[in-house]
Amino acid sequence: MSSPRSGRWPLPPEGAPPPDRRSRIRGVRLMVASLALASAGGVWGVTVTLNGSMGERAALLVIDGQARTLSVGSRVQGVKLLSVGAGRAEVEVEGKRVSLSIGAPVSLGGASAPAGGGEITLAAGSGGHFFAAGSINGRPVRFVVDTGATSVALGQADAERIGLDWKGAPVAVGHTANGAVPMRVVSLNSVRIGDVEIPNVQAVVVPGEMPFVLLGNSFLGRFQLRQENDILRLQRR
Repeated sequence: MSSPRSGRWPLPPEGAPPPDRRSRIRGVRLMVASLALASAGGVWGVTVTLNGSMGERAALLVIDGQARTLSVGSRVQGVKLLSVGAGRAEVEVEGKRVSLSIGAPVSLGGASAPAGGGEITLAAGSGGHFFAAGSINGRPVRFVVDTGATSVALGQADAERIGLDWKGAPVAVGHTANGAVPMRVVSLNSVRIGDVEIPNVQAVVVPGEMPFVLLGNSFLGRFQLRQENDILRLQRR
């Protein structure tokens, strides 16, 4: 999503991985497994991603943005590893058994970690994209990192679902692979991934539906980005 003002793609933040054009609106092919299990009080639970395994004895999980190595039978942050196989793992949270596949973030029931964290750790998923389950204004959404996008960008369907008042927002024209499109410029009260919450984030609402929310530089610019193989770390500035 290009800048409404200049119509050009911005440079990514210092230390960020190079922009991946496949992550933009057109031509994206994603295989995203997402599961939202809200607790009775409507609490957005912990987010778990399977990043790798060590045979059938242990797995590398990213739990609420933190990389953890669990052996079968062990428990960390309320997540118990039950079994590990080729490209998959099974975990238990609050008595619920859930299957994980490599690189697909899953939101599980349970209390969220308190906000106030300073680092987000993301594992690469399908096609090398970095996905994250998180929230906007306290409502759950699915993100994909896009260092080539000026702002956080979401479709009208997501904007309606999370209760954004976007219809009367200022209009700007953005340039995408599909040509010029009108967008509504809004301010998000909060964007959260794991225990990291950023207030007052600029975003644009684009026509139609999108399968995910683009996590652009209005959010990423608050972090120092560092990629190590298939792990992307966002350290709050």
